[in-house]
Amino acid sequence: DAFHRGLFLFCCRAPPCCAGLRVFRNQLPRKNDFYSHEPPSEDPPPAGESVCLQLKSGAHLCRVCGCLGPKTCSGCHRAHYCSKEHQTVDWRSGHKQACRQSDNLDDTVPDHNFLFPEFEIVIETEDEITPEVSEKEDEPEIIGSMGEAPEEELDSMAKHESREDRIFQEFKTKIALEPEQILRYGRGLAPIWISGENIPQEEDIPDCPCGAKRIFEFQVMPQLLNYLKADRLGRSVDWGILAVFTCAESCSLGTGYTEEFVWKQDVTDTP
Repeated sequence: DAFHRGLFLFCCRAPPCCAGLRVFRNQLPRKNDFYSHEPPSEDPPPAGESVCLQLKSGAHLCRVCGCLGPKTCSGCHRAHYCSKEHQTVDWRSGHKQACRQSDNLDDTVPDHNFLFPEFEIVIETEDEITPEVSEKEDEPEIIGSMGEAPEEELDSMAKHESREDRIFQEFKTKIALEPEQILRYGRGLAPIWISGENIPQEEDIPDCPCGAKRIFEFQVMPQLLNYLKADRLGRSVDWGILAVFTCAESCSLGTGYTEEFVWKQDVTDTP
């Protein structure tokens, strides 16, 4: 019952929230009312063919958010929406002028500048990386007068800095083959953390409502922020790592959605 399986990660970019993160899982068996039993063609679409906002079942999708769009524009009868609110948004954002002019409104995905830009994600298997090993670990250097700081406090600070340096160096080494990677997938493996602070313990990851443990599935990298252009309206969305944990059993959902768990780690964070 998990032949078609999707994870949807949402974030809020409006201050003061910005850190609002939710992830949902949806899955369907191979035989269902929405997707073909056979995989789609891997051949490129014919030249000039646009993205179609219509499922094989005949259901149309909202021009604003891509969800099911049962409502139709009363003017052109070709633009579909999930709600009156999104129809109003599309009307104000250009559909008012294009309503009776375009012949392919049902096939064209509008470019709304309040949405994140869309890209194709190129997926490749990672090769093993052999890190360069230096002959000697660099000792942390303490500059300036420390007054009467206790020796054990200095040792603790030095160990903390060394651990942070090691973790960040491991992070940089791991992504060295593809510095622009925006996502790492490894179900059941361990994420690579960008900081030694705020790393979740097993008890920090809640179990699925079905009773099964949640395991790591994928992580979103900070490089994605370069493409989202999230700060173009003066808003700041930021993260170091977004680690998504999902039900180890991929429990059956019927035709609904279930919420999974996402852990946010900043570049320099505190628990």
